[in-house]
Amino acid sequence: MNPLSAPVGATPRAAPTARTPKSEETAKAFEAVFIGQMTQLMLESVEQGEFSGGHGEQMFRGVLAEQLGTAMSAKGGIGLAPHVLDQIIKLQGGASNGN
Repeated sequence: MNPLSAPVGATPRAAPTARTPKSEETAKAFEAVFIGQMTQLMLESVEQGEFSGGHGEQMFRGVLAEQLGTAMSAKGGIGLAPHVLDQIIKLQGGASNGN
């Protein structure tokens, strides 16, 4: 048996060659998480004034950052999702569209 051949009974899967809704969704979700993390870091760097929300604000600041990231990504984001999608396609063995 050739050491590089597929095992007996294994069915080869075709490599994706184009964008799929799942890969596009994954790229957008990655961008949303990335923006959320950046937003959280920005919120942590802002000084709290005299009229801060106290303990409740600190508790929900992460949720706010996550929701801001999701909303920003849904409105077009920062242009990261297309590049992530191209890398996903490349890693799966397909051809990207060069956008």
